[in-house]
Amino acid sequence: MAETRYVDPIHYPAYASQPTRDLRAWMLLVVTVVLPGGVQLLFGARRWAKVSLLITGISWLLVIAAAVAVLVDKSFAFTLGTNPFILTFLTVWVPVVALNWAVCLFDSLRRIKLVTISPRARKRFIAAFCALLLLVVGPMAWGTSMLNSQRQLMSDLFASGKAVKPVDGRYNILLLGSDAGKGRTGIRPDSLSLASIDAKTGETLIVGLPRNMQNVPFPEGTPLHEKYPQGFDCGSECLLNAVFQQGEKHREEFENPKMAGEQATMDAVSAITGLETQYYVMVNLKGFEKLIDSLGGITLVSGKRVPISSKIDPNTGEHGPVKGWIEPGEQKLDGYHALWFARSREFSSDYERMIRQRCVQTAIVKQMDPATVLTRFQEIAKATPGAVSTDIPSSQVDTFVDLALKVKSQEIASLDLTPPRVTPSHPDFDTARNLVADEIAQLEQQENAQSAGPSAALAGVEAGLGTELRAQGGKPSEASEKEDSRSICYVP
Repeated sequence: MAETRYVDPIHYPAYASQPTRDLRAWMLLVVTVVLPGGVQLLFGARRWAKVSLLITGISWLLVIAAAVAVLVDKSFAFTLGTNPFILTFLTVWVPVVALNWAVCLFDSLRRIKLVTISPRARKRFIAAFCALLLLVVGPMAWGTSMLNSQRQLMSDLFASGKAVKPVDGRYNILLLGSDAGKGRTGIRPDSLSLASIDAKTGETLIVGLPRNMQNVPFPEGTPLHEKYPQGFDCGSECLLNAVFQQGEKHREEFENPKMAGEQATMDAVSAITGLETQYYVMVNLKGFEKLIDSLGGITLVSGKRVPISSKIDPNTGEHGPVKGWIEPGEQKLDGYHALWFARSREFSSDYERMIRQRCVQTAIVKQMDPATVLTRFQEIAKATPGAVSTDIPSSQVDTFVDLALKVKSQEIASLDLTPPRVTPSHPDFDTARNLVADEIAQLEQQENAQSAGPSAALAGVEAGLGTELRAQGGKPSEASEKEDSRSICYVP
């Protein structure tokens, strides 16, 4: 009687039954999907398999390590998306993984031999193969493009240097709106505000500073304090928004001459508010429209008609005749109209304009959600370097992205150093600093009350009522001030 000999169906499918051949094809495809290089090792292509499996092994280890790190500390996810070194590595590594996977997949298809598959199973197999190419190689190609855009954005937008720690538990960032657009010489910030953010909770206070504030002081030991020890008091032209040019005029006396104007303005704001200003973010008008358009526009509610004028006179800085209006009510503004909403001066005071500018700032913060960023990332990445400049180091971007998500979940408090509290032409800076300190103390008290429970929350309410009662007598209460600002604009 002849002895029955076993035939390996993997290497010799011709001797196997048809169901076994079909099963073999699906098994080899699955092995290639999960472990590129595995099929090549199975068929004895050891050199090829060694390289492919090494790439595959490293990739899986990186994925597992990143997943564990994110589970332990969620902020690590932001580090992955913002660290320049990680982004550079991934920009190179992801195409290597995609190429390895695609080459192994096509080689596995060659070794499977489509003619060994039954006609019915063959159609499904080819469909599955094509779907895998689209589902894996396509997203990897898209991911590489995204990674490269993100890497370029981090390189172009953010500075090098060391991260700084919060001061008294807060990060204080100066927000500047630059008027250095077409036809304008030099930089005179059109809007100035200081965002003071709690480093743990994201609770935020935005302090609005009038651009026409006079006699602004400088901290001792700073370059402009040596020039103006009694404050920037050279007359009605020496306004807060002119400090930038004074810094540039004396740039050689600053540690970083290229950022002398920004540093001089940060010094002045620190002295005015009593908060150490650590970083700045400046949005210039040249790129502002593109930035808003890259977000798909912003939505806000206008309480009044806001005029749109003709071009600004480059010599006087004045607008021309009114040629259009932004109507009251909820509006979806593109970049052009958002710019005019923030800058329009006709039929309104500088203080009303400050409120509109803050509305635009808040709308950007609230509407730059993860879904918007992901779906419009390429447009945002292209617009941002031309619209925004900052000295925030790339090593600290992950911290601020984490904080930004916390800020989005809360109501942003505001304080404007404007009449009747502070008179820009003759400001009392002790009063200004006390107002800022009191506002932050009240916010922190409310935060502590919310985390402590009902009894503490009641105490916080009582303290808030006391603050409001003290605000009476010629000065608007916090509630009435908020109501007044909502009559001008707010973000729904």
